[in-house]
Amino acid sequence: METLNQTYFRNNIKACLDQVDDHDEVIYITRPKNKAAVVISAQKMAELELMEQYTKAPEGSIDKGIAEDKLIQMGVLPESPEVNDNNWDEFWNQFKK
Repeated sequence: METLNQTYFRNNIKACLDQVDDHDEVIYITRPKNKAAVVISAQKMAELELMEQYTKAPEGSIDKGIAEDKLIQMGVLPESPEVNDNNWDEFWNQFKK
């Protein structure tokens, strides 16, 4: 995350927005009177919205499942391991204490 002041951001808005879009940077903009703003890419915003949906949805709900699938496709969450006859015991043993 890069921190810039409001004047620099205003004077260099094109370069700053290119940095956000092209390099997936997050820019923190300090402003007068202890105010601040954050600039993020639309992609990162979509990830945050899906993550919020995923964490707030009840366990086992369709909303949680849809959000989880989309987050896996985006590479935000790891894929669930495939369980089959060859790794059934190994999969369940990971939950034993």
